[in-house]
Amino acid sequence: MKKVNNRRDFIKTTALLSGMALVDPIQTFAFSPKPTMFEIKAVNGKYELPALGYAYNALEPFIDAKTMEIHHTKHHQAYINKLNEALEKEPQLKQIPLEALLKMIQSLPDSVKNTIRNHGGGYYNHSFFWTLLKTNTKPSAAVELAIQNSFGSMEQFKKDFEKAGSGLFGSGWVWVINQMGTLKIVTTANQDNPLMDIAEHKGKPVLALDVWEHAYYLKYQNKRADYLTAFWNVLNWDQVAQNLG
Repeated sequence: MKKVNNRRDFIKTTALLSGMALVDPIQTFAFSPKPTMFEIKAVNGKYELPALGYAYNALEPFIDAKTMEIHHTKHHQAYINKLNEALEKEPQLKQIPLEALLKMIQSLPDSVKNTIRNHGGGYYNHSFFWTLLKTNTKPSAAVELAIQNSFGSMEQFKKDFEKAGSGLFGSGWVWVINQMGTLKIVTTANQDNPLMDIAEHKGKPVLALDVWEHAYYLKYQNKRADYLTAFWNVLNWDQVAQNLG
């Protein structure tokens, strides 16, 4: 039975790779108005822990240094390790960019489908999230206009975002996505994200916040709402503008 399953997965993967070569990926994933500006590449067939670009204490007092260090070097690294292990089982998938793999979860071989969903998703989500953290930035006029057009006002946007984050049961993420020019706040469980073909709400990620307990518990304990409010003090609005562009 195992040989049959392996052969089935091989055929599925070969067809998947052939399809990618023939079809424009922007058309295939038509829910995204443009390819995302955030791209993760493997180095010699392996994904690596990205540098933050800032010190672990750079977000104090809103996100503490110990949380950032553990989150980055332990949690994020664990997702990378499991993702690389999965790709060793199906090395032909190494030539497919991670973003593209996440957009075809349902078509992946059974041998790695769940691992790429959970750990590939975890790797992508955290890599994206780190770029969104920086103190002392302000939204550009274009970002403010997009938020006003989609939510009515900046105040309403923040209120809706915090409500979504507080209302998400268990572990997951809060996102702002671009759906053909309109911004929308959505949530995903665990390490799912709006790129995935299994997502209830699909779109181009513009902004994200990790609301797993490991992201805030050392400082905020069970007060997730306080963590959500503090987020506005460390949101990198410059990166949001790039993601929106």
